Amino acid sequence: MLYPRQIYQQLEQQLETPQATVITGMRRVGKSTALSHLFGLIKSKNKAIFDFEDPSVRRIFDIKDYDSIWNLLAPYGITKDLRAYLFLDEIQNLPMISSLAKYLHDHYQTKFFMTGSSSYYLKNLFPQSMAGRKLVFEMFPLTFSEFIVFNAHRLDIHLPDRHHDFVRLVADKSFVVSAKLAPLYQEYLHFGGFPRVVLEPSYDQKDQILKETYKSYFEVDVKTLADFKDLSLLNQLIHLLIPRIGSKLDITKLASEVGTSRETIGNYLTFLESTYLIARFPRFSNSIDIALKGSKKLYFGDVGLARSLGNISDGQALEQSVFQNLRNDHSLAYYNTKSSGEIDFVVDRKIALEVKKHAIPRDLANLHKRMESAKLTEGYIVTEDFQELSTTISATDL
Repeated sequence: MLYPRQIYQQLEQQLETPQATVITGMRRVGKSTALSHLFGLIKSKNKAIFDFEDPSVRRIFDIKDYDSIWNLLAPYGITKDLRAYLFLDEIQNLPMISSLAKYLHDHYQTKFFMTGSSSYYLKNLFPQSMAGRKLVFEMFPLTFSEFIVFNAHRLDIHLPDRHHDFVRLVADKSFVVSAKLAPLYQEYLHFGGFPRVVLEPSYDQKDQILKETYKSYFEVDVKTLADFKDLSLLNQLIHLLIPRIGSKLDITKLASEVGTSRETIGNYLTFLESTYLIARFPRFSNSIDIALKGSKKLYFGDVGLARSLGNISDGQALEQSVFQNLRNDHSLAYYNTKSSGEIDFVVDRKIALEVKKHAIPRDLANLHKRMESAKLTEGYIVTEDFQELSTTISATDL
């Protein structure tokens, strides 16, 4: 069964565009499923899908004479006489594919759909000559809205015929709906949004899949993409980052704890962010210099993956989940001063969100004080508790 994802609507709009459509993200976020979905939507029979994790498939595309590729594709029903649609999964396994893709795009108007497991690699994989010839889409673990759709059977909800209409499934924000969603949200907070984890009914198996996901990331992506001399230091750093979720990063302190230089920690963090294991965003300021120079706030790619690696508080898990539900469609920053405290999220440079597991009136008063300092006029408390107040938002409604 195909479960709808929010990104599908954007991807479906690329079916007949000339540019290569590239989907990137962590392992197991659903890129291959998205590729298969798009493949099924192409009406032309002059199409084929290839898994580049298969060495025999890589051999087909690892050639010097690009014009001869059509002879190799003929057994798959592909001809150069009609526009060809080539779907390539896990392209990071064949670094030279970008040159071939550029050639076939320019000379034969071939349409490519490709997936890759890391933006870090893809940025180096496609040379400048591919500029204007590709559109890259980032895919993340499920938002809670998508999580609901994957669990629609537990709420007696029927999925809509059109995949991108899933938003209407969570449009009702009444107390009754919120009460039904609360157990699901607790599950989301604990196990996160990797599709395979979400669909697995056994809690023990969910934990095992999360552990295997990190193992695959470290043993495949890290060892393949990075050129770090001491991977044990990187692993140590990752585990030191777990309790820092939702906090500003002090690179000097991290370097001291790991026993290496600030430069090395900076390189590690850049790699971890570019391979989607972590995410960082800056301090909100009208001054670009202040925003760039300030410490960045840390989150992980997925709350379930973070919890499988170490202990985080319920408050951290809630804040992490809010981040995951906002990052797809919004720019994010945080705000703080020495005197007025911190605003957890400044969304699109205009909306302040403070995350509290249990909100009290004083939280709203404090938020308004910080909003005044930041010169923001709209703000809300995001909480797990359903409250019929215009100034609070249930975390299940994001």
